[in-house]
Amino acid sequence: MCRVVDLRQAVLAKNDVAAHALRAELTERGTAVVNLLSSPGSGKTALLERELLLAREREVTVAALTADLATENDAVRLARSGVPVKQVLTDGLCHLEASMLGRHLDGWLPVDTRLLFVENVGNLVCPASYDLGESLRVVLASVTEGEDKPLKYPTAFGLAQLVVVTKTDIADAVDFDEAGFRANVQRVNPGVEVLLTSARTGEGVGLLLERALSVGTGTGAAAHVPVMAAEAARADGHAQDGHAHDGHTHSHSHSHDHDHDHDTSCSPLPVAQTR
Repeated sequence: MCRVVDLRQAVLAKNDVAAHALRAELTERGTAVVNLLSSPGSGKTALLERELLLAREREVTVAALTADLATENDAVRLARSGVPVKQVLTDGLCHLEASMLGRHLDGWLPVDTRLLFVENVGNLVCPASYDLGESLRVVLASVTEGEDKPLKYPTAFGLAQLVVVTKTDIADAVDFDEAGFRANVQRVNPGVEVLLTSARTGEGVGLLLERALSVGTGTGAAAHVPVMAAEAARADGHAQDGHAHDGHTHSHSHSHDHDHDHDTSCSPLPVAQTR
């Protein structure tokens, strides 16, 4: 008798175990993880750089890990803030996983770190399915991406504990419909908070840091473990996370104990140093 095994479900289940363990470990040492998800070009690196600078000014012990398919550009930018930064190059993998994150934190993350910001790979599909052991999951979308973005990516926005709109300084120029965007967010994630920000003008800068700190101390409304994305994807009835084409679903059922991903640590100076 043949037994059908759902590889995607098995991969996610393994990730969930690793995420649970990593969350427990980091919580015990007093570190809250903020998982940042967005499409490429949303402006999350620019906003994160401002938040890191503010954290340093307020003497909050913070670090950042940024993942990308290639280049160390984001880490070099973030290192200008003067906080510990590490770049993880995924060599084509479209998301981070809990075991990967734990491996890259081992021996690098300062023991007194209060907040760790993780800038996930620019992608609203694959990263949404993987719990990283975070304390706060944030989805960012720029005003240029359209008001229907939450409806197109219901799993990413549906699992968000905070939604951040970026580049509001050009909202009028692109005819951004704020009310329409908020309504669509509420359709997929009723009650979730939406913040408006602009890294250029400073609007809303510091709000992400405040929300992250409140979660880290256990006082924030978003301080809960994210719903497992595999279950959420089935519940919302959308096949987009499995890339449905012509009625067929093609899921990412990779076996992801990757040894080929590697990291680059940046010193507090804007100079990348390969480990």
